[in-house]
Amino acid sequence: MDWDKLRTFHAVAEAGSFTHAGELLGLSQSAVSRQISGLEESLGAALFHRHARGLLLTEQGELLFKTTQDVLAKISTAEAMLTDSKEKPRGEFVATTTVALGTVWLVPRLKEFAELYPDIHISLRVDDRDLDLAMREADVAIRFHAPQQPNLIQRKLFTVQYHVYASPEYIEKHGAPKTAADLDNHQIITYGDGTPHYIRDVNWLAQVGRPGKKPRHSALRINNIYGVRRAVDEGMGIAAIPDYLVEDGSKLVRILPDIEAPQFDTYFVYPEELRASKRVSVFRDFLVQKAREFGYSARHPGIAENHAESA
Repeated sequence: MDWDKLRTFHAVAEAGSFTHAGELLGLSQSAVSRQISGLEESLGAALFHRHARGLLLTEQGELLFKTTQDVLAKISTAEAMLTDSKEKPRGEFVATTTVALGTVWLVPRLKEFAELYPDIHISLRVDDRDLDLAMREADVAIRFHAPQQPNLIQRKLFTVQYHVYASPEYIEKHGAPKTAADLDNHQIITYGDGTPHYIRDVNWLAQVGRPGKKPRHSALRINNIYGVRRAVDEGMGIAAIPDYLVEDGSKLVRILPDIEAPQFDTYFVYPEELRASKRVSVFRDFLVQKAREFGYSARHPGIAENHAESA
């Protein structure tokens, strides 16, 4: 199969039309159409259903598209490895993590990384879904759970702790609960629909202090933890917030400090084929150092000394 035609086919499959694919490839619509027709003729199979609203892949087209995705991902990895300098890290990579951790914890630290490694260019994709590293939706990730895929390397960064907070305005108006049972008389903000599967008991605040009873009613439910934090800032209620979201200087007041809250580990994750990448290794080491400076090693002894990586 002709590689140029395969590359054109992949662009058409992603764009959904000859015209849009042509714009991406710098080809005319007719040139793209001829290449696809030639590829279909050589394969003896139709790859697209043509209709007035665009193109749809046939069953054979779906099979070929998955193959070209895999090939392009491997080529992209090879290009990245070839451009890695042995003397000075350089090049590009895509990092991903959740919206809250990415915007609040990671982004403020990227300026220092850019100053240390000006020849490394990071594209950050914040998404509360796990992007597929195997399919190169991203190159590296910070996740709140250990990966299950056998070809991914994981490095533990820190342990996330939850604490209970309210704003000074809320406390002035409603008072502060003295016990967990007192939460029955307060406005509770919890996580909404779409709770990540990897965060155990994320809405534990609705149940704490109510053994054997139904969870207390939530005054507000939000499906993003940063949104929960902002609602607490505005005095809308009391919520459990992870420590990385409550920076130094915050006006939020920690309440019910004796409540035992869930916790979970955070991992830096990347594919096996990027193990030798200097860009990835310096970014990993930078994140480990930032986690230490943030004070996690002091609060969770042993984490800073955990240098083991596993695949």
